[in-house]
Amino acid sequence: MNWKPNPFAILGLAMISTPIIAQAKIYVSAEQAQKILFPNKQLTKAPILITDDLQERMRVASSIRYPFQGERIWKAADGSWLIIDEVVGKHETITYAVGIAPNGSILGVEILEYVESYGYEIAEAHWRQQFAGKTIKDPIKLNQDIQNIGGATLSCKHLTDGVKRVLTLYDLALKAK
Repeated sequence: MNWKPNPFAILGLAMISTPIIAQAKIYVSAEQAQKILFPNKQLTKAPILITDDLQERMRVASSIRYPFQGERIWKAADGSWLIIDEVVGKHETITYAVGIAPNGSILGVEILEYVESYGYEIAEAHWRQQFAGKTIKDPIKLNQDIQNIGGATLSCKHLTDGVKRVLTLYDLALKAK
């Protein structure tokens, strides 16, 4: 008996054994985000200890369970802040920076690193511009004052919630410093 391989079986095996590769896209570094959000300003690293109480209050305000890391905070002499945070998109982390003016309003949001294989549209400037000028008094809610992007709903929601969390951190722990 002569064995002849089934071409569909070979194709199926090739598809099963071929890894799906998703590569991280680095948009800007922390230093570049500083220069974009705070041109001509000197920032000084200003890490803070995130207590359990503060972590819980930030979680309640934003619904984000991913722990906030207090060592990625910088302050300018005029009272501006740069805060770098991470949220989980659909499966992977999104690293982003938020620039906050001395009056507590958002100057801008920069995506530093995006690992997901889809939903990358949140890195587009016109979508991120929706956050500019927002303060802790704004809802900062997806489909309320922040528009969704079809196909990137979880990334949009989680980043929006993350920005709300950063503003909560500013309001509770940084604005008085």
